[in-house]
Amino acid sequence: MVMKESTEPFAIARRLGELLVAEGVINYEQLNESLITQKQTGQSLKGILIGKGLVDENKLVEFIAKQCGFKFMRLEAPLKREVLSRVPEKIIRQKKVLPVAFNDDQLTVAISDPLNIVAVDEIKITTGYKVNIVISSDSDIEAAIEKAFAAEESAQKALEELKGKTGERGEVVVEQAKPVGRGDVDEDGVTSISREDEVPVIQIVNLILSRAVKARASDIHIEPYPKLLRVRYRLDGVLHEQPAPPKKFLNAIISRLKIMASLDIAERRRPQDGRIKVRIEDKEIDLRISICPCAPGEKVVMRIMDSSAMMLDLEKLQMDQESFAIYTRHIRDPHGIILVTGPTGSGKSTTLYSTLHALNSPDTNIMTAEDPVEFLLKGVNQVHCNAEIGLNFAAALRTFLRQDPDIIMVGEIRDQETITIAINAALTGHLVFSTLHTNDAPGAITRILMMEVDPILIASALTTVVAQRLVRRICPQCKESYEVDTAWLGSLGVPQKRLPATPKTALYRGKGCENCAGSGYRGRLGIHEVLEVTDEIRELICQRTTALRIREAASKNGMISLQESALRKLMEGHTTAEEVLRVVGGAH
Repeated sequence: MVMKESTEPFAIARRLGELLVAEGVINYEQLNESLITQKQTGQSLKGILIGKGLVDENKLVEFIAKQCGFKFMRLEAPLKREVLSRVPEKIIRQKKVLPVAFNDDQLTVAISDPLNIVAVDEIKITTGYKVNIVISSDSDIEAAIEKAFAAEESAQKALEELKGKTGERGEVVVEQAKPVGRGDVDEDGVTSISREDEVPVIQIVNLILSRAVKARASDIHIEPYPKLLRVRYRLDGVLHEQPAPPKKFLNAIISRLKIMASLDIAERRRPQDGRIKVRIEDKEIDLRISICPCAPGEKVVMRIMDSSAMMLDLEKLQMDQESFAIYTRHIRDPHGIILVTGPTGSGKSTTLYSTLHALNSPDTNIMTAEDPVEFLLKGVNQVHCNAEIGLNFAAALRTFLRQDPDIIMVGEIRDQETITIAINAALTGHLVFSTLHTNDAPGAITRILMMEVDPILIASALTTVVAQRLVRRICPQCKESYEVDTAWLGSLGVPQKRLPATPKTALYRGKGCENCAGSGYRGRLGIHEVLEVTDEIRELICQRTTALRIREAASKNGMISLQESALRKLMEGHTTAEEVLRVVGGAH
């Protein structure tokens, strides 16, 4: 008979057997027979005892774990995808090890042989984590591996179907600003994720992100419903539904995003906010992520902050000529407050950044308080506010006044304290820019008055209010003309002097093509309402008058309303009548 070399040291096997005899698990006769078999076959004593039916596998493994000082674990609960993905599948299958938990850079791994130091060291080197060991049976580990990667094959199938629906066939490469456990970290702290490490769920997330960036989306919505998962992109201000993976991958997708944003993957009852920095096709993208628990599961909304797409040219704001002249005159004032108003996503940040870029020069000290800093401007001192540590807008403003500023920009006027400090800054020789959430320019004055600020101080400090919206631009590649009744344009609010004398008027629209994904629109342009605070309007502010009276006075002085600005873009062929009605409504 050919003798095989035992893979388990004979002395260790005999010691284990003697302990089992002492515990009454087996007798000496059974031990001796098993040791002879071990010498002849090279099998482990543990495998022989289990194979002969002398001991229950889980009870034996639990006994070994106790003798070696390790915790025993039954692998009955489903494995979490975010934990499993931290160790390459190749190592899991080859070494018969299984990652079962992860917390604070410590990876807990289930293994059947506590003496298998080589496997443990390989995991440490590959992942860079501290490794804790728990002991599980071979059968439990093998069953869990097969079950886990059967789900992986299901995810791979879902990925291929998703690629087929979206037309994506190439590899999706995403690099992260914060490491998630693997990859090479460059000098800027950006971690590259290699293709072989991209398990299907990770690729699904990467595909959703990369497609949104390619489509120039501003937001990504991942929404769970009882029987399906919906993915929508906000393109040019309007939500469009996209191909989505099956609902069963929701938790894995959410966990992946939480890992990327360094959020708590175990917390599913409370809202969480975070940031993700990725590089997609050589473009650095910041994502602001908000997770909200809903009845069918957690909903995710990600705002895409693409600094490379930020316009920094006042001319490209496309204000009407009269409004542009007023605005550019007042941004050169030595002091005062200029407010930009509008709903979220109306382009306020672009307007302010473009303005600061135009005013930025070596002899000017510009300081900004933002939450968050959306775009880094060279030569501008930008502060990221954090209310949790007491650094709110008001606190930042107080500090700025001791920093010898010329121009100050505060992200938003939210309360009486912030507007009071901003007014004091303006009255002491500083130019202050900020934003408000109001529907129009006159409404901003009413909003400040409601904050119980002395109207005389408002009248003295405020110089200009800009209200703005964004309308979708007609796609240039499928633009076509069509005729409408001239009288109908009059009902929209187009001034009589701008209406042609003919009964029909030519307007434009997009037919829909590949360039605009069939929508007929490509890109957006701004419509603006610029209110100049004249002496007449200052008197009205001091009288605490209504927004309607302020609007009437501003219109007499030549203010172009949001509606008139939109109608001008319509008559010039930049947008459609439907878009004007959607954004500003009909005649007022």
